[in-house]
Amino acid sequence: MTPMENNLLRPRVIAIPQRGGETTAYEFGPADRPIDIVFSHANGFNARTYRTILEPLTDNLRVLMVDQRGHGLSRLPADASKPRDSWRDVGEDLTAVIDALDLENAILTGHSMGGASSLMAAAARPGRVRALALFDPVIMSPTLLADMDRESMNDSPLAVGARKRRPSFASKAAALEAYRGRGAFRTWSEAMLVDYIEDGFAETPDGDVALTCAPAWEASNFTAQGHEPYAAFDAINMPIRILRAEQGSTCRLEGPEPILTRSGKVKVEVVAGTSHFLPMERPDLVVEVLRSL
Repeated sequence: MTPMENNLLRPRVIAIPQRGGETTAYEFGPADRPIDIVFSHANGFNARTYRTILEPLTDNLRVLMVDQRGHGLSRLPADASKPRDSWRDVGEDLTAVIDALDLENAILTGHSMGGASSLMAAAARPGRVRALALFDPVIMSPTLLADMDRESMNDSPLAVGARKRRPSFASKAAALEAYRGRGAFRTWSEAMLVDYIEDGFAETPDGDVALTCAPAWEASNFTAQGHEPYAAFDAINMPIRILRAEQGSTCRLEGPEPILTRSGKVKVEVVAGTSHFLPMERPDLVVEVLRSL
């Protein structure tokens, strides 16, 4: 493949029947080498959103970006009316992808919820994963987890805000115009926003476009916080890089530091001037960290 061909996205459908069907992904980079990096996106987004961030790696690395259940083009069931008490389901989905593709020696990486699902999958398949790179992952302190109850999470600002999201627009162009430079998207490049909208909306029979991550499903991810990230840290012994946002971080590492430092391989860095959307604001650091691993 030429360098230009390496940069072309190749859509993939990955059958994981034990998880309820198929999920979707994009890969780019040299197709004649094993998959080097598996990236998982944040809640409410999709794999394609991170195309321009990861593209510089594809000169010599093969990168797979996976749509998580209920997001992007994924075909896995996502019924928000059924109670969910954790992100174990998305962690198990990613574990199933690792098994289905028979991955070996891969780096698992992700943003926000994608960081948490990568951590859980690495704990489930430590022999297949060489390292973790987590970008402002959702990691709550044990004290906060212990005090949490479902009712309070249902009323959290993030869950309430997700339920209020406008579910449809007249067109993708209208969605782009509504989002450009506003709210969570104000620090994004135009290309990132275009990529997010491309797979973040789908045409409906009525002729408009609707969110592929339904507001109710996005909200259910904010309320389902019963998983235990520290148990996953304790189960693995591999290099781990964590980049935390300086402002509004979802990575709360006030918990038992010995769990994080026992192996001596966990490196945590606060990135000045960044928000929770750290990968969009500092794509150069994403590339630097992944190359270093």
